[in-house]
Amino acid sequence: MLLTIDVGNSRIKVAVFEHNKQLAFFIFETNEALKNFENIFKKYSNLQKIILSSVGKLDEEVVNFIKSHFQTEIIDHKSKFPFTNLYATPETLGIDRMVLAAGATLIYPNQNRLIIDAGTCITYDFVNNENQYLGGAISPGIKIRYKSLNNYTSKLPLLALSENFDIIGNSTKSAIHSGVINGVIFEIEGFISQYSLKNQDLTIILTGGDTEFLAKRLKSTIFANSNFLLESLNLLSLYTQKND
Repeated sequence: MLLTIDVGNSRIKVAVFEHNKQLAFFIFETNEALKNFENIFKKYSNLQKIILSSVGKLDEEVVNFIKSHFQTEIIDHKSKFPFTNLYATPETLGIDRMVLAAGATLIYPNQNRLIIDAGTCITYDFVNNENQYLGGAISPGIKIRYKSLNNYTSKLPLLALSENFDIIGNSTKSAIHSGVINGVIFEIEGFISQYSLKNQDLTIILTGGDTEFLAKRLKSTIFANSNFLLESLNLLSLYTQKND
């Protein structure tokens, strides 16, 4: 039984796996980490291992608490991955992007794969059919776009994601919704289109906090899985065991 932990920029996601089957899922704020891990460890006292990926900040007290209870593997740039990393600056590549690329490589072998993670930032990562990681792109996520319009102007209001938007905004609020939401959709469709032109049989995976909202609005055929990183951590752990 394995516990996977994804420490993001704003929240922590946790899942319990037995082989490839997910048994439980948890999500909570970083400042509630210690209390939640205490409860999880009580409920799943027979865990064999924990595997952790972090792009956010986790208090040292929490990290030490986790390590003191179970064997813990923290993924870093020296970990084993099932692809060749051809990024020009591999030491700067986000661990979350590497884990997602690993999961895509293991689930969809010998295919061209584009992983789109729509969270705080929107990241695009490409692994070709020779299992070579080539890179991708990083752009502001939906919440950042709303906040930027408010922070860098004197009169535009701070809005939250809305289900109601149109291509033509007939008020300042609806114009902001149109610009932010349609901008993200057009961006993602544009990236998919360009990658598809250059790579046949492209497999597209959409993940991250805004997966559900975006998946039903994209025209392209995608595999939508908001918790793909947690599943990728589980697969990466199994891969490491087989290749030690």
